Amino acid sequence: MQIDVSQRISAPAESVWEIITDLEGSAQIISGINTVEILSDPGPFAVGTRWRESRTMFGKEATEVMEVSALTPGESYTTVAESHGARYESSLTVLADTPDSCTLTMTFNGEPTSLAGKLMAATVGRLFAGATRKALAHDLSDIAAAAEQPRGGPWNESGGRPVGP
Repeated sequence: MQIDVSQRISAPAESVWEIITDLEGSAQIISGINTVEILSDPGPFAVGTRWRESRTMFGKEATEVMEVSALTPGESYTTVAESHGARYESSLTVLADTPDSCTLTMTFNGEPTSLAGKLMAATVGRLFAGATRKALAHDLSDIAAAAEQPRGGPWNESGGRPVGP
């Protein structure tokens, strides 16, 4: 099951890239994230960067360990996670449309890896896909709102790096 969601953002691609790679600030930007705990050694965002992310899904808190598996700096990264009998892969891609705007695309793919995962996919897969698409679109909307804030806006006040020129 692959889900693709895109959002046009009125901000430079470089600013959006800063937001999507600022793991420490992600819970302040993306309302769907409850907490983020960095698990890898401090350093630049890179292949091998790992973190534990908690979200509320279907009324319950769900926590996954994410790891960057591929990276094209300033353009895209892919994460992988394994949980509940499935392997999940998510990619975020930022493409500049103009010097002051870009398109952010998230691709999510979940593949069952166990019998239980296959049964779950067969029975509630469509419901999960709809809820996942909606959550991804909301995440991208939150990122766009942060990126489009003028310098010193709410993202800066919550502890993140300022966005904009």
